[in-house]
Order: sequence, then C-alpha cells, then structure tokens
Amino acid sequence: MQTHMLEPHPAHPPLSVSGVSVSVGCKPHWLTLRFRVDKSADVAVPKLAGRVRNDGLWRTTCFELFVMQGSGPSYAEFNLSPSEQWAAYDFTSPREGMAERAMPFAPACTWRAGSAFAIFDAAIPTSALTPFPARAGLTAVIEEEGGHMSYWALKHGSDQPDFHDPSCFTAILAPPENT
Repeated sequence: MQTHMLEPHPAHPPLSVSGVSVSVGCKPHWLTLRFRVDKSADVAVPKLAGRVRNDGLWRTTCFELFVMQGSGPSYAEFNLSPSEQWAAYDFTSPREGMAERAMPFAPACTWRAGSAFAIFDAAIPTSALTPFPARAGLTAVIEEEGGHMSYWALKHGSDQPDFHDPSCFTAILAPPENT
C-alpha cells in the first residue's frame, strides 16, 4: 500500500481537522482507499443512505478519486460518501463532456469514527478503472460543524480549490497485485 498526505487548500483551511492521509492498495478485483481524518470530532458526517448512486456528494464530507490514463485529457471521477452513496463520471477534458461512468457494481464505503481520528474505507472495482498504470488525484471535502468547508488534495494548482486540474493528479495507480 502507498500512503499519501493530503494538503488543505490555503484559501479554505480546516477549523479542527489537523490532517488527512490516504492509503491506496490494488488487488485483482478491488482498488482500496483508506482515508484517515485526524481530529475528526467536529466533522459533519452524512447520514447513512445505502449504496446508491447520487449526485452532489461533494457538497458535504466526501472523498474522491480522479483517474487519468496516459496524458489525458480524458479522466474519470469517483465520489465516495460516508453515507455509502457514490457517484462516478467520465470527462473528456477538465470539467468538460461529463457523463455517468458505467460501473459493474457499486463501490463499498465505510466510515468509522474514534476519539482522535476517523477512518473512511472505500473499495472500487478495478474493472471500472482499467487500464493501469494511471495518474490519480486523491482528494477530500471535509465539512465541519457550522458548515465550514475545507478542501484537501495531493497538490493544489490554483488560487481556488479545483480537483479537476490535471496538475493535481500526482499519484500513480499501479497495476493490481496478483495476491
């Protein structure tokens, strides 16, 4: 597994959350993402709604994966919510040509909160991601009590948060391990 530290966008810093990291693993049938949110007591967590596709998940706490094969410009976006809802889109270029991405079955999402940190686990079918290797953007939208929003990414490319900016796609998704 590879672990990546996300950075909050300087124009939208968190109030209480002190860090967000994500570990990525790829097995033959699943890409797994484990997000750790430090000092998560004030995070607004959407209520459980079941494993259904839904739009607008980024309006509250949501975790995201952007995947681009080669040099693009097309890419896919996956939105994964603690509510268990999810969304998947294809884009022909940054923020252009959006269409729902076909999925063989729904991603699995689980939120677990502790006293000092929370874990959000997600599993996406690898068949929805191929071919590998691919460039990836790993991101999180964190809403804290009172509606305060912070935007976390591997890298921020502009003065305002824009997870669709290809300069944010700095991780590499390796082909699945055969174990």
